[in-house]
Amino acid sequence: MAFDGVTIANVVSELKRELMGGRLYKIAQPEPDELLLTVKQPDGTKKLLISAQASLPLLYLTSTGKPSPMTAPGFCMLLRKHLQNGRIIGISQPGLERIVHIDIEHLDEMGDLRRKTLIVEIMGKHSNIIFCDCDGTIIDSIKHVSAAVSSLRQVLPGKPYFIAATQDKLDALTADREAFQDVLSGKPQAVFKALYGSFTGISPILAQELCYEAGIDGDLPTAALTDSDYGHLFDAFARMVHAVREEDFSPNIAYAGGSPVEFSALPLTMYGFERTDMDASARDYTIAYSSMSALLEHYYAEKNILTHIRQKSADLRRIVQTALERNVKKYDLQLRQMKDTEKRDTYRVYGELLNTYGYSAEPGAKSFQALNYYTGETVAIPLDSTLSAMENAQRYFDKYGKMKRTYEALSQLTEEVKAEIQHLESISNALDIALYEEDLAQIKEELTLSGYIRRKAGSRAKKQKIASRPFHYLSSDGFHMYVGKNNFQNDELTFKVATGNDWWFHAKQIPGSHVVVKVDNAQELPDRTFEEAARLAAYYSKGRGQEKVEIDYIQKKHVKKPNGAKPGFVVYYTNYSMAIDSDISGIELINE
Repeated sequence: MAFDGVTIANVVSELKRELMGGRLYKIAQPEPDELLLTVKQPDGTKKLLISAQASLPLLYLTSTGKPSPMTAPGFCMLLRKHLQNGRIIGISQPGLERIVHIDIEHLDEMGDLRRKTLIVEIMGKHSNIIFCDCDGTIIDSIKHVSAAVSSLRQVLPGKPYFIAATQDKLDALTADREAFQDVLSGKPQAVFKALYGSFTGISPILAQELCYEAGIDGDLPTAALTDSDYGHLFDAFARMVHAVREEDFSPNIAYAGGSPVEFSALPLTMYGFERTDMDASARDYTIAYSSMSALLEHYYAEKNILTHIRQKSADLRRIVQTALERNVKKYDLQLRQMKDTEKRDTYRVYGELLNTYGYSAEPGAKSFQALNYYTGETVAIPLDSTLSAMENAQRYFDKYGKMKRTYEALSQLTEEVKAEIQHLESISNALDIALYEEDLAQIKEELTLSGYIRRKAGSRAKKQKIASRPFHYLSSDGFHMYVGKNNFQNDELTFKVATGNDWWFHAKQIPGSHVVVKVDNAQELPDRTFEEAARLAAYYSKGRGQEKVEIDYIQKKHVKKPNGAKPGFVVYYTNYSMAIDSDISGIELINE
């Protein structure tokens, strides 16, 4: 799943078609390493998302906006100062590098026409957005790279911009047949590795595709290729270069086993034909898209959200994990202490038997044989030879009393700690399924109310108003199914949204979401809806990914909440159960 040079060429082709001549209407910086440019064109406005995130660098046209901070960051303010209302006069890509130059013409403070360049580098953790003057001098960048970070190139204001030649690769657009064979034959490695290691813009998946089109096993060493093999491979390579030069792209996503595995700007024929040409039950296929931007927005939308939320929730995860580890250690210690009290009743019996039969014990004896009138068996009672029988009896009663008090205290404490562990695990599950910052706000509020986060001085000590909403699904039979994203929503769904005859689902003895299926009056729920609701309960639980998850289900009227119980905690006694997988791919999600 590489954002390679050919993919960049496809994006550049679309940008030239959609943005050339347009004016920069808005410049926003929604995230520290992300820009959202709004460009005015005669046929409407276009939005360009540029992300230099180390984990997910992206560049594509989008139809959706993103909220921006109240105060714009310095880099955004600098761009607004220079480029606001500027006109895009050029969009280019040097060779097949993962770099895009956006040339913008604007008027300076004196009213003179100037040209600036916004350079986008899509290079994994080295990704950056660099703002340059017309002579190539860096004005500023969204990430500063000093000499302490990189000895090859500094990206700082006032420094000249250049592309660091960190790899000895040839330009795929200019390589001829002779150079092609010479460079590959000089690398004693697998053919596909030699391909992507020798030419700019080619990713491992594209190299495998070229080998497939040439009828060559890409894992073969280059030394095993004949002149004929090199000819077939260069022909496939030349067709790729021709498609890039002519901007004849075919954006597509390849699926294997029904799951997306790769995307490319050129056809991935090794994964089979397009889905439209195959039976609907096929598991290996490709799906074509009208544009690379549409493909990237679809492919990365969910991944981008999850990456963003993972970063935003890092502090909450650390708090939950620390508290969970501490409570688990405490619980293990308490269980060991509980085990040490298992002999308490034995000591009580020893004391009673010594009180009853101790008069016959010999002075100085180290043990005493007595008939246990509870079991009818003879037991040997260890004695302290320096004490009398009655004193030994009192010693055993003292041990019994101490262990009994310890057991009674630990019985309550272990239940409390166990409940706290279950509570923290449920919060951990809520963090796993959170998609939006509103979801995190509710989880943070729950942690604050539970004492794990200190409320800021002066803030009101009251429950935060719920802004996030549960997941809403529609079953194949038309029944509305709701899934709580966190404990607050679980309580809300179960005890305010659900009515008596609605059905309630939850993973058995596993932290997870409450799932409620709404029914009208005495309407019967079809078996298929039962199964779909159970799959939702399995998917939104810690059991997600297991082959089978046991799900309890029951009508809501049988679900109760004990007084003083933690958010999301309920009890029920007469329920049904089923074991089911956590595949929810065929269940319709309703976006609200």
